[in-house]
Amino acid sequence: MERTDWRFSGANGIEIYAREWLPDNREPKAAVCIVHGMGEHGERYSAVAERLTSDGYAVLAHDQEGHGRSEGKRGHLSSMETAVRNTGLLLEQTKERHPQLPCFLYGHSMGGNVALNSALRLKPSIEGLILSSPWLRLAKGPNAVMKALARLLVSIVPKLSLSTGISPDDLYRPGYDQAITFLGDPLCHSNITIRTFHIMTDAGEWAIMHSDELHVPVLLVHGTGDKVTSFEASKEVAERLGDSCKFVKYEGGYHELHNDIYAVHLLNIISNWLGRRL
Repeated sequence: MERTDWRFSGANGIEIYAREWLPDNREPKAAVCIVHGMGEHGERYSAVAERLTSDGYAVLAHDQEGHGRSEGKRGHLSSMETAVRNTGLLLEQTKERHPQLPCFLYGHSMGGNVALNSALRLKPSIEGLILSSPWLRLAKGPNAVMKALARLLVSIVPKLSLSTGISPDDLYRPGYDQAITFLGDPLCHSNITIRTFHIMTDAGEWAIMHSDELHVPVLLVHGTGDKVTSFEASKEVAERLGDSCKFVKYEGGYHELHNDIYAVHLLNIISNWLGRRL
């Protein structure tokens, strides 16, 4: 697959890094824009891109603010509006690069929250939305006392950075030979600021309540063994969406299904779903 990298000015002036993978020796039939999760970056989706480009899709991914090669304090988002607008800018640039191609939006974990909010708030011209283990709620959130303390601190020290507490072993199980590890990757981190936590928490609840306002087909995938984000929150969204949503439950599946032992099956599901939308 061919690859191009570039940078663009984000919604709040922060420089955002992006890359595109293209099929070899043929024109793509559609474009898929990926929004990555907390603490990682777009490069970790190269195996997903390899599969989708082999099926004829252009794949684009940016590094969100405070992540990967993009500028910003590690693990800090200025606002959900900024994250949504940066996703919108990636979609706009995709249309500029491939004006004739239908476009899909694909978000994982934190990126699933951002992608869902982007689809709801921007109403972009997309053919469908893919949500993978979206962070709409956490699998196990802080207790009431910790939430109250955090809400107090966010107004005082919004950029206070804490550890996510997520172990790499919580992300996926060994067995898929193209899995891309979190460990030892200098572009990955385990930091999150208090403000980012509150942004994601509030935006997740808002997106759940407004999810039935979506007017595009949705593929929603989540593992019941996810130790990071809430399977039940995804199930609630799927129920709200009804027939417009294909909900795939992976029994025992971990958080990063595209790196987990279900990866090959998941990529088949995604490719087939994209093909049917076309």
